[in-house]
Amino acid sequence: MSWWDEQVVPRATDLLLGAGEVSRLRERVCAGLSGEVLEIGFGSGLTMEHLPAAVSKVYAVEPSDVAWRIAESKHMGGGRPPVVRAGLDGESLDLPDASVDAAVTAFTLCTIPDVGKALREVRRVLRPGGELHFVEHGLSPDAGVARWQRRLTPIQRRVAGGCRLDRKPADLVAAAGLEVRELDTFYVGGGVPGAKVATYLYLGRAVRP
Repeated sequence: MSWWDEQVVPRATDLLLGAGEVSRLRERVCAGLSGEVLEIGFGSGLTMEHLPAAVSKVYAVEPSDVAWRIAESKHMGGGRPPVVRAGLDGESLDLPDASVDAAVTAFTLCTIPDVGKALREVRRVLRPGGELHFVEHGLSPDAGVARWQRRLTPIQRRVAGGCRLDRKPADLVAAAGLEVRELDTFYVGGGVPGAKVATYLYLGRAVRP
């Protein structure tokens, strides 16, 4: 991992993805979670502020020690559910089969190298009937925007910790064997033309059969 990815990206993510409209989206994606919850890409713990009281424990998968230290200082304790760091790599979860009630991802699936493998791991550890809640940016249905997303993805990956602009999160979730039951797609921030490449969102819920 480069110095930029190790030191700058987690701090920038904590600042950029923790307030305003993005914070309200985190509240939406966390609604209805309960029991023991797995979060892939825990980051600096920004979803902790929005977890319902019904969540009893969080299993956090996060590779960045910098992000983890920020989470410990800002978003753990204080009446929130206990957090267990359950691994560094979403592609290989150190959890038993069918061991968690729900899972959540927020602006994470864009950065995982083998995202299909990570989502199959989520399916494996979810109990039957367990839900994956997700809010992710991804490929726009607008052809012009999508062309720019594909062009800019190589640059985006270099400056934003591997982040891709050209993935379709809902399709990836379904391909991993999870049934997408709810899906809302939209531009965040009013769809400002120059920002559309990074602001087309997929917010949904999928179930392990």
